[in-house]
Amino acid sequence: MRALLPCLLGLMMASPHLAFAQMKLPSKTAPGTTETRYFTAIDGLMDGNADVVLKETRQGKTVTAATLDVCYPAAKGSDRKDRFVVPLTVNGQNLTGTTQSIGDKLPVTVKLSRKPVGDTFEFRGQITVGSNVTEVASTDNSDLSEKEFLDNQTSDDGITPAPKDFTDVSPEAIGVRVKLDAALDFLRGLKGEAVEVGLSSLSVSCDALRAGEQTINLTADPERSAALIAKAKATQGVVTAGWTSGAVEMDRTIRFAAADWRDGDKINRDKVASAISGVLAKTLAAKPAGANWNANTGKLKLSFKRPSPIYPALALTETVEITALVSPDKPGASDRLMLWISSPMTTTADDGTGPKLHLSEDSTGDEEGGEPKDDNGSIEALAKEFKGQRWDADKSVWK
Repeated sequence: MRALLPCLLGLMMASPHLAFAQMKLPSKTAPGTTETRYFTAIDGLMDGNADVVLKETRQGKTVTAATLDVCYPAAKGSDRKDRFVVPLTVNGQNLTGTTQSIGDKLPVTVKLSRKPVGDTFEFRGQITVGSNVTEVASTDNSDLSEKEFLDNQTSDDGITPAPKDFTDVSPEAIGVRVKLDAALDFLRGLKGEAVEVGLSSLSVSCDALRAGEQTINLTADPERSAALIAKAKATQGVVTAGWTSGAVEMDRTIRFAAADWRDGDKINRDKVASAISGVLAKTLAAKPAGANWNANTGKLKLSFKRPSPIYPALALTETVEITALVSPDKPGASDRLMLWISSPMTTTADDGTGPKLHLSEDSTGDEEGGEPKDDNGSIEALAKEFKGQRWDADKSVWK
């Protein structure tokens, strides 16, 4: 994702006397040299929420062409973005141009004056989008060379099309990068599929608008993920697809031989669920209260009940919920499986007969870092039950 560089073009709704102080970069332009320079910032414009790139072509110190690219929330507080790109007419120190926004088709008018001040630049004027007028008053702005600008455009969506195993990516987590003009058809094609679409990935960022590509995050049963990725790759408009980061944390994961836990080429889910439930019932000192497999994600949700120690005379009940995921330890054929379990989530309620005591406690998870306080060695106990290995983070190997 493009880094937002401080100390560059400050565009702000403010009085002409208010400005953003920015880092000064020395000018290295040789006389008569043609080069491209950039200003980037989001300050002030559209209530400080705009992502701005001003690109200039210079002959020596004279600007011969300029383009202003602004991405901003389509409405105040909205996650939906709109954008305009306007070629500017250069007339001395004045930069002017008109266009319309790409999404909402609003008229856009840009009137800026540009003034060199030593090694920095001052911009003043107005930018009008629809009926919204932004007063621009920004001083002490420094520019970037084209190399510096491009170095900051690198992005990593975390998609790994062919991972060697599931130690760096999660077996249920899928990323699909698709062309913006093909994204709607791709998403419509997922209707009725046993897959979950990450809601936040539906929001098109400024980087996605500029790249013309959007990454959609999916969650699917690990036993179907490879087929879903292959299908996505064959879909028109899809640039790449593969596994990405997800629920699995290696410090809460074990690996074990698959032979005893398969029924043919499928994981014997009843046997796996029974074994996990039996182990956790002992470590959590609780009675099993439910085990349900999610048809979309392949995750197993286990629940347990035990007396709450908070006020014994009230005979309150704690419900402990743990999510588990079992999958091959790598894409394709494998003679080993891996099992991940989440940290416990605990709620307390009055489950007794007769009138109930209504409690206001919210669901809580254990604190991050280290072994959860009420986990009671569950990971080690599961490793023993499944004759499995745990991940050595220091050496990046199973042990």
